[in-house]
Amino acid sequence: MASESMASVPLTLPVLPLDDEVVLPGMVVPLDLSDTDVRAAVEAARAAARAGTGKPRVLLVPRVDGTYAATGVLGIVEQVGRLSDGDPGALIRGLGRVRIGAGTTGPGAALWVEGSTVEETLPDPLPGAVTELVKEYKALATSWLKKRGAWQVVDRVQQIDGVGALADNSGYSPFLSVEQKVELLETADPVARLKLATAQLREHLAEQDVAETIAKDVQEGVDKQQREFLLRRQLEAVRKELRELNGESEGDESDDYRARVEAADLPEKVREAALKEVEKLERASDQSPEGSWIRTWLDTVLELPWNERTEDEYDIRGARAVLDAEHAGLDDVKERITEYLAVRKRRSDRGLGVVGGRRGGAVLALVGPPGVGKTSIAESVAHAMGRKFVRVALGGVRDEAEIRGHRRTYVGALPGRIVRAVKEAGSMNPVVLLDEIDKVGSDFRGDPAAALLEVLDPAQNHTFRDHYLEVELDLSDVVFLATANVLEAIPEALLDRMELVRLDGYTEDEKVVIARDHLLPRQLERAGLEPGEVVLEEAALRKLAGEYTREAGVRTLERSIARLLRKIAAQHELGDRELPFTVGPDGLREFIGRPHHVPESAQDPAERRTAVPGVATGLAVTGAGGDVLFVEASLADPETGAAGLTLTGQLGDVMKESAQIALSFLRSHGAELELPVTGLKDRGVHIHFPAGAVPKDGPSAGITMTTALASLLSGRLVRTDVAMTGEVSLTGRVLPIGGVKQKLLAAHRAGITTVVIPKRNEADLDDVPAEILEKLEVHPVTDVRQVLEIALAPAVVPVEVAA
Repeated sequence: MASESMASVPLTLPVLPLDDEVVLPGMVVPLDLSDTDVRAAVEAARAAARAGTGKPRVLLVPRVDGTYAATGVLGIVEQVGRLSDGDPGALIRGLGRVRIGAGTTGPGAALWVEGSTVEETLPDPLPGAVTELVKEYKALATSWLKKRGAWQVVDRVQQIDGVGALADNSGYSPFLSVEQKVELLETADPVARLKLATAQLREHLAEQDVAETIAKDVQEGVDKQQREFLLRRQLEAVRKELRELNGESEGDESDDYRARVEAADLPEKVREAALKEVEKLERASDQSPEGSWIRTWLDTVLELPWNERTEDEYDIRGARAVLDAEHAGLDDVKERITEYLAVRKRRSDRGLGVVGGRRGGAVLALVGPPGVGKTSIAESVAHAMGRKFVRVALGGVRDEAEIRGHRRTYVGALPGRIVRAVKEAGSMNPVVLLDEIDKVGSDFRGDPAAALLEVLDPAQNHTFRDHYLEVELDLSDVVFLATANVLEAIPEALLDRMELVRLDGYTEDEKVVIARDHLLPRQLERAGLEPGEVVLEEAALRKLAGEYTREAGVRTLERSIARLLRKIAAQHELGDRELPFTVGPDGLREFIGRPHHVPESAQDPAERRTAVPGVATGLAVTGAGGDVLFVEASLADPETGAAGLTLTGQLGDVMKESAQIALSFLRSHGAELELPVTGLKDRGVHIHFPAGAVPKDGPSAGITMTTALASLLSGRLVRTDVAMTGEVSLTGRVLPIGGVKQKLLAAHRAGITTVVIPKRNEADLDDVPAEILEKLEVHPVTDVRQVLEIALAPAVVPVEVAA
């Protein structure tokens, strides 16, 4: 049954320790006898052999980190003599595995142990799987030996028939570690040992194939670089011969850049920096990526208009005429630009154009709702000053490098948007529009708004340093205009560096003028109509502005005009309409439907919101300008409703506090105001602000809530034509608020004729257009009692019933 077997025999042998080395059965190895432990084991074995018969026998045991293995190899000392280097040595042959037992005594200084031979059995004949394993191992070993050129060993491996002996032959493999050889030694089963040896050899061959592939790829890359270098040298030689043949002067790219830098009219420090980069370019090799970075940087520097400036037009009257012709209203902006030009003209006349290295630039922030002409007036400013105009869109910019530029070490580095704007303008004193500056965001790439601080600071921007250019750029002569919809979204430090100009929206008269002089001619052209083919009466334009498009700006008004003209053009092409055609106020519904914003004053008295007690009209400011806000109040039945105050309409904390203050004031002063407030403590009070999906906050609805509650308790209606705004205190004082101009414009648009404002806001009326003040009756008040006298109509319901 056994083709390979070794009966288990007890043995007593001297131990020959092998440090960081393993000998497997069948191996013949020379050992150095200069080691004390090795010499003691060999001498003990020889002494034992002289006492008996046969050759000296030792137990070869691997010793790894001072620890002996559990299995050793029975070795025969074949010969003792000198090694090739002259040191004493012994030639030992491994015979079989021995399982180590307990220590014992013996002659000599060696360590003696008891042991027993390991029995190995295999079935006869061998199973097919084992036969295939033998073939695979021999094939792998042959492949490895052929790669090393060890042809004489190939035949020896092929002649080994035993499964265990074939596995033990791996002990000669130099690529196996000591731990791997110990694992082979301690594996008693021949088939398992051969599987382990096959896996180790297969893994080594795979690693060798990967290493050869990498070495081949590296060699191919080196060969390619050497070939490219040789071809480039040959190309340079051919170009040189061609230049000499054509009589051209010898020169290269760096010489060309040096000539361009020296010929360019650059500031002294910029010239020095550019020449340093040219010197780097001359030293850089053609294959170096630094060469392309330097060339791109030099191209950018040479394209900038370092000393190019447009002459300002100091015709102050002409500049104001241009602004008036291109924009209706916006007097604040026009006055500020006129002042700037007048000061520039006087400074130039007195030789004060440059003071302290700085020129007289300007930084204006145009803040207002959408559609009031912030972006378009910037173009008119450039036109009036005779300067180039560049627009920089900042909406959604979140990367600080968009403003300051990227470092040149990054791939695809570019200068910032400010430098690119100056380059695009072609002059150092353009009008640069920073559009939507309140939409700038920040994330892990930095805060662009913080990078704008130096750009927009007149005391610093004459030495602005872009990260890409790394040279100083003078921005002190640039007129920066920034636009924003929401003032609160602009960082305070950035706003401090700009002069604020508010555009609070247009009056109805201004909208009519804008529609007549600007919007209608532009939309006629876009609709393919000749001037005069379609005429909109002024009353139609006024109705469009007042009842179809209630907004601070004119964008929706322009869209309505465009829609009207498209309808007429389409009907004319279909043969249903003859041109020229005049549109009156009554003809609007035929083309663009019913009005969307009917004033409360124009509605039936029974359908108005203030037709019941407990509803008051307030005024608010939103991102789209001023707006009318209604406040509704109700009292719950004492038997069904819980006592307390309920607020709805998505209100902020400040507005909730205003409601509490209004209720507290009425509870404490009810008797004085002749209001039945004794039952308030047992009944729930509900205050609601319609348009509940829109967030609302601020203190300016205080007197409106107080009026609504007073109307509810007294049964007196709030006058339809009255709107109010103001903060209320616990003592009934009316405190000042903001946005008076926007709120009065909104009241006018909504058809309100009487407005109540705080007395301390009376100075803000100077900002309101005169034609609006003529149509509004404004009441500055200091106390809530005055508000109630003005806003509440005479009682029509008895107080007891209302309560």
